[in-house]
Amino acid sequence: MKIRKYLILLTIFLCAVTSAHAADDAALERRVQRISEELRCLVCQNQSLADSHAELAVDLKNQVREKLKQGASEKDVIVFMTERYGDFVLYRPPVKATTWLLWFGPGLLMVAGLLALFLRLCRRATLAAAPALTAAERARAAVLLGNHSEPDHR
Repeated sequence: MKIRKYLILLTIFLCAVTSAHAADDAALERRVQRISEELRCLVCQNQSLADSHAELAVDLKNQVREKLKQGASEKDVIVFMTERYGDFVLYRPPVKATTWLLWFGPGLLMVAGLLALFLRLCRRATLAAAPALTAAERARAAVLLGNHSEPDHR
């Protein structure tokens, strides 16, 4: 009977320890997920670490997990990753001199393309509106082209 009580108490204790450990792991995994969404997969480049299944992405997520287990804050982990891999690892890199092209390049390319389109359309309109040939110019063109018949006087 005493053994049965001890077994029941042991089972309750193990369940309590396991559920507390699972709660800690769930909180840790939420933190890892949150940080992984902020970091870019260096292999895929268009996916976050959270979305990527590449080996390097899995390794980086494990590094994030280990840093958090060691007591590092989320900001510390992001700073560590940025120092190690550069601003490129951040899904939203800061605006600074080294990332200006990344932030403003697409807009500048769009403005340059629209300007080129506008200039081409203006030039096309100017060419289309060229004055018609005078009668003397038409006669001269007919002679040059070898058309010796009477020029058309429109």
